[in-house]
Amino acid sequence: MRSCWPAFCDVARMTRKVQDAVVVITGASSGIGRATARAFAARRARVVLAARREAALDDVARECERAGGRALVVPTDVTELEAVEHLASRAVDAFGRIDVWVNNAAVAVFGRFEDTPYDAFRRVIDVNLLGYVHGARAALPRLRRAGGGVLINNASILARLTQPYMSAYVMSKHAIQALSDCLRQELVGSGIEVCTALPAAIDTPLWQHSANYTGHVVEPPPPVYPPERVARTIVSLAERPRRVAYAGNAGRVLSWQHLLAPGLSERVIGAVMDRVTIRDDQAPVSDGNIFMPLADGHGAGGGWSEGASLLRAMRRLANRVLRGDQPREGEPTRLATGR
Repeated sequence: MRSCWPAFCDVARMTRKVQDAVVVITGASSGIGRATARAFAARRARVVLAARREAALDDVARECERAGGRALVVPTDVTELEAVEHLASRAVDAFGRIDVWVNNAAVAVFGRFEDTPYDAFRRVIDVNLLGYVHGARAALPRLRRAGGGVLINNASILARLTQPYMSAYVMSKHAIQALSDCLRQELVGSGIEVCTALPAAIDTPLWQHSANYTGHVVEPPPPVYPPERVARTIVSLAERPRRVAYAGNAGRVLSWQHLLAPGLSERVIGAVMDRVTIRDDQAPVSDGNIFMPLADGHGAGGGWSEGASLLRAMRRLANRVLRGDQPREGEPTRLATGR
């Protein structure tokens, strides 16, 4: 039987109680992290909010308190182990323990591998992977002292797939899945559950905040799901821990497609990246928010409505087919051909 303790686990139903649980969330200033903080607060949890932007975190804290929870703001750069240790200590000092830790902070880079500056590639790994390592190192001893708990690593469906022009991001997400699996094996019988969330394309500011070295505007491929969908998935993992949970049915379908027909999957995803995600519109090269936080884009959503995104994608695909705009043999994508 799973190890439980009265404050956080209903032994009869083996369901952990989120009300009054202490939940630490990194990357809480916008996107999935912000939506997740609000979702836990609506269940009367005590949320500890971490990100680089203190003013944005203050806004999230007010939203959480209006929703019925309690909130503590701790500005944190997850690439610094000492800062993440400080975050964990502040959580325990304020609320006495940690019940749930959600690793969520992430940055992204679009561009061909050879066109992506090394420092940008390295920054993605530092934030997305080592940030999660730092979170786990800070969380695990405190979860153990609390009698058990849940470590949730928010990854991506790209932990199960691959796609071009996001090599650093995709690599980091695969590594996050591996980290979760390794920790789960090590922690058998400890009372600590390790879970991985696998969101599909989500309507968040990440798409506007990403570093972009493609020379083109980028947008999420449809279907695009609201961040609240992922937030519900993460809350459900805290209540009923399991190995993985998909957020968005498209991700589940793509995962199976990639498992059963990897060659076909690579061709389909490559075509979607070239014809939908990377638009014809030109865009300047930008480091986005990977090195410094941006002043805008504090919301949970990024303004990508599912219907509008799908309609734009269908129009672009139709226009390309009507023009006969097909990649040349041996040069499968726009960026590869320099178009």
